Amino acid sequence: MPKLNQQRMPIMEALNEFKRNRLVPFDVPGHKRGKGNPELTEFLGERCMTLDVNSMKPLDNLCHPVSVIKEAEELAADAFGAKQAFFMVNGTTSAVQTMVLSACKKGEKIILPRNVHRSVINAMILGGAIPVYVNPETNHEIGISLGMTLSAVAKAIQENPDAKAILVNNPTYYGVCSNLKAIVEMAHASGMLVLADEAHGTHFYFGENMPISGMAAGADMASVSMHKSGGSLTQSSFLLVGAGMNPGYVRQIINLTQTTSGSYLLLSSLDISRKNLAVNGKEIFAKVTAMAQYARDEINQIGDYYAYSKELINGDTIYDFDATKLSINTLNVGLAGIEVYNILRDEYDIQVEFGDVGNILAYISVGDSQRNLERLVSALAEIRRIYKKDKAGMLQYEYINPAVAVAPQEAFYADKEALPLEKSGGRICSEFVMCYPPGIPILAPGEMITAEILDSIEYVKDKGCFLTGPEDMEIEYLNVLKED
Repeated sequence: MPKLNQQRMPIMEALNEFKRNRLVPFDVPGHKRGKGNPELTEFLGERCMTLDVNSMKPLDNLCHPVSVIKEAEELAADAFGAKQAFFMVNGTTSAVQTMVLSACKKGEKIILPRNVHRSVINAMILGGAIPVYVNPETNHEIGISLGMTLSAVAKAIQENPDAKAILVNNPTYYGVCSNLKAIVEMAHASGMLVLADEAHGTHFYFGENMPISGMAAGADMASVSMHKSGGSLTQSSFLLVGAGMNPGYVRQIINLTQTTSGSYLLLSSLDISRKNLAVNGKEIFAKVTAMAQYARDEINQIGDYYAYSKELINGDTIYDFDATKLSINTLNVGLAGIEVYNILRDEYDIQVEFGDVGNILAYISVGDSQRNLERLVSALAEIRRIYKKDKAGMLQYEYINPAVAVAPQEAFYADKEALPLEKSGGRICSEFVMCYPPGIPILAPGEMITAEILDSIEYVKDKGCFLTGPEDMEIEYLNVLKED
């Protein structure tokens, strides 16, 4: 099949034609191209409001595309090397949920690492899949979870030959990649699908000297957060499908949860950003990689901070590393990552992506500049000079292997009671507790609450992490399963 013309942007072209036709709107949205909401139009701009339109014949329909959205999907599939690409406007959360719901029915098993985004566990709550966790190895020096070892995956397959799929983070939030190609080969040999959560791996498809992408590795599905490193608007993503999947069935799963009123602002941003990456991606991500390496080198010269990269590669738990990720360990400064995160924001007007117990992540993209990187480096140097203290008493690592007592769906919908946090030990949790970002649960529905987990929650609360998940917004009570 000949390569498609990646200069095309069918959705943008259709929207431009629509504007030229000056149609009289007797449809939704009710702001009628912005005229009905002057304050919003002044805030967002007339050009934006005139493109906030509903599905109609010349603009196609996201739920059942037959023209311009279909063309845009074909171009995206071609650009990413997929059999089919779906435009997702409910965020990568909906793409991840679609992968799990497409691969597993109620009661079927899925093999996955525990350090997954909450959207994966949410999908198991919705669909009833049963998790088989491969606990990731850990690097206690820098306090991060790593990838899945091939031996652990092989063991999980051997012990659960009836599992339907294996889900892999490619990469993790910090930039760590498992041996995805080998996992795909092992899974397919056992009749299992492979789902790649590539929320942080859009650039793998377009940059040079990058870790292998999900589609290139032979994964059956991949969820790609185009709005993170791809340049599209927040909440817009792609779901990629490989040759082994039925795209018609996948679209049916998407339409179970995705809106029927797809935003053309989000759709056009995906279309335009795909074109930009397909045409300019190599140059864009070469620049991003160089900027990240410059900042890494400068930060490592400050002292105590450790901005890590490919030197961590060990051929297994860290099979590869995404060098565009500026992940920085802060423990030797005597500060938790979340403390550095807060100081950067409150004292220096610098917003990094997240801070956890031991690290911060500064997200580097084509929109960054050398000047801003120098400002970040200078701020980190000053923070070390002003705030450095003995690291005694610092928690080394926040990941705790879960004891899964009940399936997530069963636990979430079971009869429950609220207990004070300090009295919930030994009970089964029925809700989430997590720091956001990155949105990896400390506790998930169906997991046993242990003293170690409670200590971890109290520690991150004390350090100022933004905790989410429980019904109780103050995180003073936890919902647990009622006991007979």
